Amino acid sequence: MVSRKIAELLELREQAKLGGGPERIERQHKAGKLTARERLDLLLDEGTFIEVDAFVLHRSHEFGMEKRKCLG
Repeated sequence: MVSRKIAELLELREQAKLGGGPERIERQHKAGKLTARERLDLLLDEGTFIEVDAFVLHRSHEFGMEKRKCLG
């Protein structure tokens, strides 16, 4: 039971790392841009950044945002 929950949390963390998904990451790269995570990785020393609220969902309903569910 506990190991299943931990596995679920690890899977959610991996989803959060993808941001808006692989398609959006690819779109950023095609535009010559890095993702926010990639920029943070370049900016900060390894092991000095601790992400909090990685599983938070937004509550915005403007601009069709209620249709998008992105972690973090």
